[in-house]
Amino acid sequence: MTQNYDKLPQGSFDRIERDTQQAERISKPSVSFWQDAWRRLKKNKGAIFSLILFGLIVFMALLGPVISPYSPNSQTITHANLPPKIPVIENLGIFDGVGTLGGKEVDLYEMKNVEQNYWFGTDGLGRDMFSRVWKGTQVSLFIAFAAAAIDMLIGVIYGGISGYFGGRVDDIMQRIVEILTGIPNLVVVILFIMIMDPGILAIIIALTITGWTGMSRVVRGQVLKYKTQEFVLAARTLGATDGRIIWKHLMPNVLGVIIINTMFTIPGAIFFEAFLSFIGLGLQAPDASLGTLINDGYKLIQYQPHILAIPAFVLSLIMIAFNLIGDGLRDALDPKMKD
Repeated sequence: MTQNYDKLPQGSFDRIERDTQQAERISKPSVSFWQDAWRRLKKNKGAIFSLILFGLIVFMALLGPVISPYSPNSQTITHANLPPKIPVIENLGIFDGVGTLGGKEVDLYEMKNVEQNYWFGTDGLGRDMFSRVWKGTQVSLFIAFAAAAIDMLIGVIYGGISGYFGGRVDDIMQRIVEILTGIPNLVVVILFIMIMDPGILAIIIALTITGWTGMSRVVRGQVLKYKTQEFVLAARTLGATDGRIIWKHLMPNVLGVIIINTMFTIPGAIFFEAFLSFIGLGLQAPDASLGTLINDGYKLIQYQPHILAIPAFVLSLIMIAFNLIGDGLRDALDPKMKD
């Protein structure tokens, strides 16, 4: 079969001169792993909105008790059980200080001759709920972050050593973890709190007794995965010590998983602290946390629902925000999610 080359245009087989420098030029700027993760995280609108929302909650938790003219524990019996009243917004028919008394809706502020405005109302002892809610949020966040930090520290060290050395060391360390996880966590926490005096320190220690086991197992699995990789073998061949290999080569690769696991640990610690305070094993009066405030509101839900609704709403926002942030970080830090 013959080819008709006469129809090809003139110069079809001429050599094309190319600019090698232009051909090898990188068109896009190089980005690091964390810059790439942040770029992908910004595309997740739910995670960014939750991040902003959580930032506002932390801001109010720090400044709310300060900007409020009332102390969280100061009592004014004549101002007890006042509903929320917020200037300007009261014109919309909500947060207007109107409550139910004897089956009738009346302006309790006018009836009690109260000139101040309590934005979140007051409780049965006349304490300002605005300052108490944000003070309780501050305490709950502190307990959760402290417990999560201790869990991360113990879990990373324990899991890293167990996974890296393996063998008999791994067997012994994992048997200890299995014993701790075999005991119901709630039973351990309740027994420990009963031994110590109830307070912030007791709750933090109780939450960290078995809370680190989940982190240790995650880190151990990741270390077992990476310790057989070529870069670890190269570092060991060059004479790197075990400690340097763990902290300089393995841990940076496991850091993304550690961050994600910590982000899911924090809301769990917040909820567990609220649960302990709700059943009376957490903070004691007059100290405030979201759990104690919810416990106080539960007793008056039929007559003063705002005492329960406001701290429960703040707790729900924190839980939802943290879970959405954790989902966003998981998608951003997972290399398999690259677009």
